[in-house]
Amino acid sequence: MQIRTPREITEAAANAGAGKANLTRSDSPRLIVSAILAGAYIALGGILSMIVGFGFPELTAANPAVQKLLSGCMFPIGLILVVVLGAELFTGNNALLIPSFVQKKHTAATILKNWTMVYFGNFIGAILFTFFMVYLCGLTAPEPYHSAAIKIATAKVSMPWLTVLLKGIGANWCVCLAVWLALSGKTFFEKALGCWLPVMAFVALGYEHSIANMFFIPLGMMEGADISIASAVVDNIIPATIGNIIGGAFFVGALNAYIHFTPSTKK
Repeated sequence: MQIRTPREITEAAANAGAGKANLTRSDSPRLIVSAILAGAYIALGGILSMIVGFGFPELTAANPAVQKLLSGCMFPIGLILVVVLGAELFTGNNALLIPSFVQKKHTAATILKNWTMVYFGNFIGAILFTFFMVYLCGLTAPEPYHSAAIKIATAKVSMPWLTVLLKGIGANWCVCLAVWLALSGKTFFEKALGCWLPVMAFVALGYEHSIANMFFIPLGMMEGADISIASAVVDNIIPATIGNIIGGAFFVGALNAYIHFTPSTKK
């Protein structure tokens, strides 16, 4: 099946963004539930990437890129579930609501309301999944996962603020490019492949995704990492979120709308 053209992809994104705006205005409870599910899906991708990526210590000790590649190959299941099942993910919505805004289908206030509600819904879903389906299940209690969870969380709050912000831009640039590629096709295979390639790249490169970090950092704290809530929020979640907004809203949503929507196509 022939995939959509770049302009058709951006039109599809605008239609999706308009639908998300309508849901934000008309049915907040359904939006929140969908956002909670998306947070859980991303956390599922996070734990799968840990179990597989850190499950071959003898192999990866001598080949560090192998661990990154294995983790990167597993993590995209979260975004695939979000895209195929229509859940509400903050980072994807950073881009999707921009083309529809450019076409004047909704206001900036609707964007902010959507982002805020979805962001906190994602947080709830990620935390609940992390506590009940990972920590209480003991998935990261044995080694090497226990140490890996602490190491990952500690590393994420130990980077300079600007580094986290820049890595946040890179992460959501990749994630939203994945959403755009998924919009190019209609079959499950096309959508899954579109999601998989850029997300695998951002994980392998070590970029910072705010919703994923709502899994990784709390999990490390549950496993005993010496990290305060204030440090988790200030040193990682805030700069990663700001970077994610820039990477998604500007580098994908705004630039594609500028390139593919001529003045005559703006509504």
